[in-house]
Parts: sequence; structure tokens; C-alpha cells
Amino acid sequence: MVVLKKSSNLTFLVLLAFTIFASSCARTQKLVEQGRYDEAVELATRKLSGKKRKKVKHVKALEQAFKKATQQDMQRIARLENRPGSEERIVDVYRHIRKRQEAVSPLLPLLSIKGYQAEFQFVKVDELETAAMKKAAKALYEIAQYQLIDAERGDKLAARDAFHNLDKIENYFRNYKDVNELKFKARELGTTHVLFEMKNNAQVVLPQEFENEVLRMGVDELNSGWNQFHLSEPTNETIDLNVRMNITQIDVSPERITEREYVDSKEIEDGFDYVLDGNGNVMKDTLGNDIKVPRKVLIRARVFEIFQSKAAIVSGHLEYFDASNNDLIRSTPISVESVFENYASYFNGDRRALSAFSRGRCDTRPLPFPLDEELLLQAAEEMKPIVREEILYSGANLAVLR
Repeated sequence: MVVLKKSSNLTFLVLLAFTIFASSCARTQKLVEQGRYDEAVELATRKLSGKKRKKVKHVKALEQAFKKATQQDMQRIARLENRPGSEERIVDVYRHIRKRQEAVSPLLPLLSIKGYQAEFQFVKVDELETAAMKKAAKALYEIAQYQLIDAERGDKLAARDAFHNLDKIENYFRNYKDVNELKFKARELGTTHVLFEMKNNAQVVLPQEFENEVLRMGVDELNSGWNQFHLSEPTNETIDLNVRMNITQIDVSPERITEREYVDSKEIEDGFDYVLDGNGNVMKDTLGNDIKVPRKVLIRARVFEIFQSKAAIVSGHLEYFDASNNDLIRSTPISVESVFENYASYFNGDRRALSAFSRGRCDTRPLPFPLDEELLLQAAEEMKPIVREEILYSGANLAVLR
């Protein structure tokens, strides 16, 4: 019985393996019929790797898929060679051919269990890929040179495109001609130099520390990609854009105090009284104990509430100017409010009369009101992240703005 069970299990495993193998072969053939040759090569290669007994149909499936894939790629290259600007795509196809050949190479020679040996015609891709890379590098170099001509006329986006094309050349060849020098030139021509400043056009004088606090947001975090920010006029660079925080309104409210008072009251037990009979004697209960009754008293506490408030509002516009002609390009409203609020509460009377609500709020005292300058500096602190986020949001488009 045991032997029969083992034999049955073995038969099942053999059938399962055969089914899986047959299924994979059928799927490979289906992929070939659908023109999905690379997928067929990948599937067949994976199924054949590590197998000692390779069946003829599986070997032929890989042979056919590989042949079809290579033919397709070579036809694609032939078409692309007649299209200007296709140099990079041709390099990519050759690299794809190389990758496929490297995947199949470990299986060679590929021989089935019946002696069928598959034939694979490998493309001598080294020389072809190198030649394609030279053409791609030459094309990118020439395009970048034309773009740099436009960049020298003030087109910063052309300079950035030139930089990216020159950067692509380094994917093919290191130290190609004067690419490093041209990239440096493209970087300089493509950088937008921005002068950030503040102007107070309100009718109220701002403390000097207000401007210092806003400027303290730092330009390093604003210097991203192709934007270079300055807080003062640079000596060796030409400013392209002026970004100005133009303060047009400053309002500081008067010190406001709102007062309210109310009374909490409660009836509590405060001691006891003896119960007297008609003769003025203390009455006794059945056990001979004096009879007493709780003494009820009404207690009160007067609660005084004080609410203090003061606010400062600073408003204006974040403005973008073309530095070459001082034309206003863009304006974004900015407004911040700095608020001081304090609640104070105290009471007179019996603490026991306070409600739970009153107890939680009592024993706080009024605070000194902040000076106007202190509120304005707090407003400056709140303005910094708003201005920073607005500039960062516009950062990618600063060259376009100009």
C-alpha cells in the first residue's frame, strides 16, 4: 500500500511538471504569434535556465523568439537611420540587443535531449553601438552649440536645454571635446539671478528688525536648480528679476479689555442643629441619642473675568519685476496677522461656591500687553514661510516670467 502511494505521488509530480512545461511552451509560442518577442525570449530563457534535459520544442521556441526579436530590432534601426534626430534611439536599440544577447549567451550551446542544437545569430553589437554613440554625441553636441547661440542672446531656457543635451553626451563618452567647458557656460547663461528686497510703502514705520527677520528666511533654501537669489546687488552677476515684498498696509489695533462678572452660589451643609422639644430640651431618639439636623447655608463667590486682545496686520504684495526694464510681471497678495489674546479670571468670596467651570478658569491674572514692535516682529516671523513658499512655488517658472 505504501509503495503504491509513493508511485501515485511520483506520477502526479511528473504530470504536473509536464503540464507546467507544456504550458510555458504554449505561452512562449503565443507571445511570438502576438509579436511580443522580447517577452517570449525572457520567458523561454527563464524556463530553460538550469534544466539539464531540454526538450526540442522549448529549444526551438527560444530560437524562434530570439530570431524574430533580433530581426525586429535591426529593421527598427534601418528605419531610424533615415530619420534625423534619431541617433539616441538607435543607441538604445543596440543596447537592447546587447542585453538580450547577454541573457541568452549563458545557455549556449543550446542542445535538446534529442540532439537538436539551436542556432543563434548574434549581432556584433560592439562596433555598431560605438558608431551609433559617436553619431549621437555629435548630434547632441551640434544641437547644444546652436542652443548656446540663442542662450547668448538671452534665452535662458535654450541654455538649460543645451546643458541637458551636453549632459547626455557624458552617458556615451567622458571628456568629449570641450563639453565640460560648454556645460559651465550653459550653466551661467541659464541661471536666473534674483534680487530679493523689501519696501515699506505703508504709512507706518516698521522697525528695522522686521525687515531683518523676513530676510532671515535665508536664500540658500531658495537657490534651487537654475535660480540664484541675492539679498544685495552682486558685483559679478547681472540681476534678471527683482522679487520685492512690497508692504502697503500696517494696522495695529488698540489694546482691548472686555470685563464680565457673575456670581456662583451653592447651598451646603455647615454643621448641625439640635432638635428641641416644647420645653427647650434636646430631643432623644429611641436609643437615647440626641436628635440633630444638618444646618444648610447659602454661600456665594463673585467671579471677575477679563479678556485682553491686541492684533497687528501686515499686508502687501510679493511683486516680480523684469530687472532690464522694471516692468511688473506678477503680483501676489500677502497678508499676515499677529494676535495677542489672554483670558484672566479671579473671584471674591467662598471658593466652595465656584462651579467646576469657574474653578477651571480662575486664578489667572492679566498680562502686560505686548508693544507694537513686538507684535510686528511676530508678524514678520509668520510672513517668512508664506513668502518662502510663494517664491519656491514660482521658482521653476522664474525664467519664463522674464
